[in-house]
Amino acid sequence: MLKALFLTMLTLALVKSQDTEETITYTQCTDGYEWDPVRQQCKDIDECDIVPDACKGGMKCVNHYGGYLCLPKTAQIIVNNEQPQQETPAAEGVGAAANAAASSGTGAGGVTATGMAASGVMPGGGFVASAAAVAGPEVQTGRNNFVIRRNPADPQRIPSNPSHRIQCATGYEQSEHNVCQDIDECTAGTHNCRTDQVCINLRGSFTCQCLPGYQKRGEQCVDIDECTIPPYCHQRCVNTPGSFYCQCSPGFQLAANNYTCVDINECDASNQCAQQCYNILGSFICQCNQGYELSSDRLNCEDIDECRTSSYLCQYQCVNEPGKFSCMCPQGYQVVRSRTCQDINECETTNECREDEMCWNYHGGFRCYPRNPCQDPYVLTSENRCVCPVSSAVCRELPQSIVYKYMSIRSDRSVPSDIFQIQATTIYANTINTFRIKSGNENGEFYLRQTSPVSAMLVLVKSLSGPREYIVDLEMLTVNSIGTFRTSSVLRLTIIVGPFSF
Repeated sequence: MLKALFLTMLTLALVKSQDTEETITYTQCTDGYEWDPVRQQCKDIDECDIVPDACKGGMKCVNHYGGYLCLPKTAQIIVNNEQPQQETPAAEGVGAAANAAASSGTGAGGVTATGMAASGVMPGGGFVASAAAVAGPEVQTGRNNFVIRRNPADPQRIPSNPSHRIQCATGYEQSEHNVCQDIDECTAGTHNCRTDQVCINLRGSFTCQCLPGYQKRGEQCVDIDECTIPPYCHQRCVNTPGSFYCQCSPGFQLAANNYTCVDINECDASNQCAQQCYNILGSFICQCNQGYELSSDRLNCEDIDECRTSSYLCQYQCVNEPGKFSCMCPQGYQVVRSRTCQDINECETTNECREDEMCWNYHGGFRCYPRNPCQDPYVLTSENRCVCPVSSAVCRELPQSIVYKYMSIRSDRSVPSDIFQIQATTIYANTINTFRIKSGNENGEFYLRQTSPVSAMLVLVKSLSGPREYIVDLEMLTVNSIGTFRTSSVLRLTIIVGPFSF
């Protein structure tokens, strides 16, 4: 019983002693730091380097002791009263920086500007850009800028008391703001680098590096024999202290890059080739450009007539030129992909149709047709549709309506070929529809095949050559089942055959 009471009192005494002790220890690393077994101290983790896309929304990532900040790319940052790193944005950037940092959230081990105000003091101090800090004395806003400074912002940080001493890790010292800042041993001259070495300052330490062309071996810098590390030189390498240079064998010369050896070029000395000369060891050969072939003397070049070699190079016409060929298209067409011809739609570019006419493009040209094709006694009821009024006695012997349609086909189209479908727009009960070619088929070029009770297909049965225009009337007769009602409608189809098969 006494032994248990003694242990309890000892534990309470230890806890009380820890509550009053202010000694800062770095034997265990907090978030944002990792233990360096070589230097035996905690070192900061650069989250901006290891966290993919640490900041979103166009923000830039700024590494900080124990975390990182997400700030606008144009934000001005002053560290330890140094010069600003970037241009300063407009005054409204103060709110934008705080809001953007707060909305970006935290990355892996990262903090936003608001979260940074709650972090503890680490070697080197920290940024503070919280909402509370904006109104404080350490955030100064000018007429057109804002500044983010190092500033203890909460009770967890050590207060700005010049008389208060803090314990800093090796390689750090207490600043006037009571934060641990790195000691630049290279500037202070407290390093132990040799005269043939260069001092490089690190966070909390420094390192000694050798000059270019030397490598460190123990504590000394020794020359690197670059000639033993291929492939520096093309042929021969000569090592020198801290450097090297290249030499070439007899019959070669050093190129402008100072390491490649090139043959002495006979083509530059006495070029006898008409077009292309290729140097080889001890001689040369001649070659010709594309579209030419080497003549019998093996020096000159002769043009190749590509249009004679094949009749399928161009869709319309092949034109031979020196060293090449080109394709031409007839009027109304344009060359596409260098060899084929494509129809030009003059109705979309330029045409000579009047305002009361409509332009109809066909393969190789265009034609103008009246916008109102109706002839007496027919009247226009909709686009291209003419109706004969039932009140007129003349209309009793005429088709009830005439619809005008236009289409274009290429010359020499393969036959038989379905080219146009006609279909009833109004269907009556107990009626029978029949279809026929009323006119325009005197030579039997077309055939009308009924495909359903309300539709038929116009079939081209003879090959047509253009340019030529065909006007074919397709009639649909409608009668009821008892023969008391009969009417007809006509589709007047204008077929324009282009002058070519393309």
